[in-house]
Amino acid sequence: MRVGAARSGNHWGWLRKAGAVLAAAVLLLSIGAAVATATPRLRTPAGGYEDLFVPSSMGPIKVQVQWAARGGNAALYVLDGLRAPADHSQWISDTDALRQFAGDNVTLVFPVGGRSSFYTDWYRPSSTNGQQTTYKWETFLTEELPAYLARFGVSPTNNAVVGASMGGNAALTLAGHHRDQFRFAGSFSGFVHPTFPLWNEAMRAAMWDEGNFNVDDMWGPAGDPAWSRNDATQQAESLRGLPVYVSTGNGQPGPLDLPYGLGNTVNAMALEAMTLTSAQMLRDRMAELGIPARFDIINGTHTWPYWQQALASARPMILDALRAH
Repeated sequence: MRVGAARSGNHWGWLRKAGAVLAAAVLLLSIGAAVATATPRLRTPAGGYEDLFVPSSMGPIKVQVQWAARGGNAALYVLDGLRAPADHSQWISDTDALRQFAGDNVTLVFPVGGRSSFYTDWYRPSSTNGQQTTYKWETFLTEELPAYLARFGVSPTNNAVVGASMGGNAALTLAGHHRDQFRFAGSFSGFVHPTFPLWNEAMRAAMWDEGNFNVDDMWGPAGDPAWSRNDATQQAESLRGLPVYVSTGNGQPGPLDLPYGLGNTVNAMALEAMTLTSAQMLRDRMAELGIPARFDIINGTHTWPYWQQALASARPMILDALRAH
């Protein structure tokens, strides 16, 4: 009996020891598994080009990206004009933007689509063309897209934004309202004072011509607070302390206009006369407030070659602001 009892006690003691060892092993394995499956902090890919499809409240949005040359965390958002194509950015097809920044440590970000959107959050879908979803471009550019790019190591707080024509005013207002995200803003031939009397009607005509969009569904009737909020001249104070570059032509055609033909050149001259006026009003307002900014008025019209030149002129300021040399 004693012998049997002794053997039984040894048996249970061995089991207890084995159980303790097993528990310790399981614990160590669990810790190891947790460490192994933790999401690593990613570094931006060093150079190269990629098409991304980013989830948004508007559905998947295509974003064309050229990664920073040396894997830096800075990003430059580049916004299209009123006729933004659905399948690519015109900055890529109509300018040498990719080449300009190929050796720089900044990721170029080209959101695709958004024609006639002014890259803003609309009140509702356009009621005149059967639009199914409400444009929410400000939300996309300042919340959904930066959060997605952060997965690739792109900082959501070390960005610059520039835009041409429709995108020019948007670049300034987005930067002004989201100073935690943007460190630089640039407008190239932008309509930077949309609340100027009767300019809402000019926008109405342009948006109707480009897709039968209804301006009233964007910011409501003239005088609605959304108009003021999305007017760079009225929001000039929000740009204080931010490096700002504004470029516009004087409406006079030159050699760069020749490939576009006479009809397009005449339209581009008229459009640029409006952007010149609005840029001068923004310049005067910022001077009145004592806010420094760079304004370039050049010979030229409302045409892509001039915006390519403007981007090249802005490049040193962008790289300085983002510390992305």
